[in-house]
Amino acid sequence: MDPNAPAEPAAPAASPPSKPGFGEMAPPFTVASDINPEFMLRSLGGTWLVLMFFGSLGHEPSRLAHERILARRALFDDRRAQFFGVSVDPADKAQRGVRNALPGLRYFWDYDQAVSRLYGAVIPGGYAPTAFLIDANLRIVASESISRVDVLLDRLEAQLLQPAAETPAPVLTVPRVLEPAFCRRLIDLYAAQGGRASGFMLQVGDQTVAVLDDKVKKRRDVSITDNDLIQGLRARLHRRLIPMIEQAFMWRATRIERYIVACYSADDAGFFSRHRDNTTLGTAHRRFAVSINLNDDFDGGDLRFPEFGMRTHRPPAGGATVFSCSLLHEATPVTRGVRYATLPFLYDEAGAAIRQANAGAVVRLEDAGLE
Repeated sequence: MDPNAPAEPAAPAASPPSKPGFGEMAPPFTVASDINPEFMLRSLGGTWLVLMFFGSLGHEPSRLAHERILARRALFDDRRAQFFGVSVDPADKAQRGVRNALPGLRYFWDYDQAVSRLYGAVIPGGYAPTAFLIDANLRIVASESISRVDVLLDRLEAQLLQPAAETPAPVLTVPRVLEPAFCRRLIDLYAAQGGRASGFMLQVGDQTVAVLDDKVKKRRDVSITDNDLIQGLRARLHRRLIPMIEQAFMWRATRIERYIVACYSADDAGFFSRHRDNTTLGTAHRRFAVSINLNDDFDGGDLRFPEFGMRTHRPPAGGATVFSCSLLHEATPVTRGVRYATLPFLYDEAGAAIRQANAGAVVRLEDAGLE
C-alpha cells in the first residue's frame, strides 16, 4: 500500500438502506407518547428493546402479532427488556384502548408516520409492519416482519437467559486532580452556604426548560462565585486534567461550563437517574462531563453507565471520572454519609458556537422559578 495515497472515505458513498440493519445504531427520533409528548429514543438504553411498528391494530396480522407480545409479556420487566409499540392509527388509542401497561409495555403515537418512515415501515403504496430487536447500546440486532414476531421474541428470550454482558465503558478516571486542601475549601463553601435543590434540563417544544422532580434527581448544589476559587479550579483542570483528556480522547477542551459544589446525601438517598447530558438545545454544546469527588467517606453515590452493564465507577477523593456527554449514565443513591463533588462540563470552540446559536432557546432557572 502506498503510504502517500489519499485516504479512502470511512463510509461508502452508496445511499443508506431504507431499513436499519444488523449492527447499526437505531436511528434516533422524538415521538409522542403517553409518558412524554416528546419522547426521545436517546432517553433509553441499558436494556433490550423490542420496537414493533404494527401500524394499526385494526389490521389483523398486526393484532395477532400484538397478542403474541401480550402472551409473552413476562419478558418485558423494565429491568432487562422493554417493549415499545408504534401506532399510526388514532383509533388504536381512542377506540381500541391501547395504553401503557407497566412494567414493560409502552406505545408511541406516530400519526405523521415520520418514525415509521425512518425505520422503513412505510413503503410505496402501504405500510410494512416490522419488529426490531435492539440491544442495550441502542444497536439493531435483528428485524422481522410481524408475522415472525415469535422468532424475534425467542431470540430475546435466549439473550435474557445469558449473563448480562459487561463491556468496559469508555470513561477515563484520573486521580490527583484536586489536592485535599482544595477539596476541603469547596466542602467548606457548601457547609457555609447550604445547598439548593438541583434541577435538570428538559426540551419542551423549541425551548430548553429547567425542571425539578425528586423522582428523577435528588441533589443540592451551591454555585461557586468566589473568583479565587473559580480561577483555582480552572487552573487545576487545565494543568492536571485537560492534558489527560487530550491524551486519551485526542480532543482538547477550551471551555468550561458550570462551577458548583454538589451534594448527594444519604438523608434523602440522593441520586440522579439515567440520563444523557446533551439532549436539549440548551445542552447540545457539551462534549465531556467531569465528576470530581471531594471526599470518600460515603457509601453508594457511584457512577453507572447502563449501556455497558452494571459495573460502577468511582473516582478517589480529588480524582475525576470523565465521559462523553452522549453516554447514558446515572448516579446511584447514597446510602451512608454525604457525597460532595464538583461537576463541570467541557466543550470547545465549535461547541461555543452551538451554545451561542441556541442561547435564545434556554429558559433560565430564575425564569422558571427555580432560583
